[in-house]
Amino acid sequence: MRLAHLHIPSITSFTRVSTLQQTLTSRLLAYKKTAHPTSPPPDPTIITFTPNPVYTTGRRDLPPSNTCPSTPSLSLPPSLEPIRSLLTAPGSGSSPNTSPPTAEYHPTLRGGQTTYHGPGQMVAYTVLDLRRLGLTPRCHIRLLENSVIDVLRGYGVQGQVTEDPGVWVQPATETATGLPRKITAVGVHLRRNISSFGIGFNVTDEPMWYFRQIVACGLEGREATSLQGLGVKGVEVGEVAGGFVEAFVRRLNADFACGGSATGEKVDEVYNVGEEELIGDHL
Repeated sequence: MRLAHLHIPSITSFTRVSTLQQTLTSRLLAYKKTAHPTSPPPDPTIITFTPNPVYTTGRRDLPPSNTCPSTPSLSLPPSLEPIRSLLTAPGSGSSPNTSPPTAEYHPTLRGGQTTYHGPGQMVAYTVLDLRRLGLTPRCHIRLLENSVIDVLRGYGVQGQVTEDPGVWVQPATETATGLPRKITAVGVHLRRNISSFGIGFNVTDEPMWYFRQIVACGLEGREATSLQGLGVKGVEVGEVAGGFVEAFVRRLNADFACGGSATGEKVDEVYNVGEEELIGDHL
């Protein structure tokens, strides 16, 4: 099996990637409905990117009246009401250089609550058929987390999982609470075992101001951090993106596709693909 990696190197709109992700998931779902397919299934895909500043909510934190606000008056969950003045509607753009900065708001169907994505962060969305890969929903989450931990280890950082979602690290300096800080958020959506969404990995300190405006993931008193905040400087988002895909495939093959009771197909090749090529191949 081959796995496609689409990396968008420049900062892009969240709407653009959401639309692309929906196209890929719809393609996989349509294939599963085919009674007697005559062609091989679409390749699994990982999209890595950095969006313009955006706050997203998951299924546990959706706005009360709608999931796709289109009116000037945004419908917000209680968690985001305190920062209403900072938020703009989907597709209307954000202004990180104003004072204070603004960010788009996008409700989504992923798991979890409120988080932030933007410059200084590597976001990875995994569009996969979990059954084909031999993954249960729980194993999928653990695979995402362990892949991040593997990437962190390469930079001399020890990541960990806790009872709270995501990947955590000990702060670089002693803090009053001594609690771990979140370096990567994890949230996914499943439909008929087709996955979407994924992780948000903090590379630089640019996202920290935005995180301080919210109670990220509903965890009161917990802070975020980044590779830069841990003293790992000069790392590019693209480098982290490539490292994550490599770690993901390595763990997937070792834990779910090779030997023992493994039932998943092995990923034999990862190929880089452009957006037009990815969509055009299956039009």
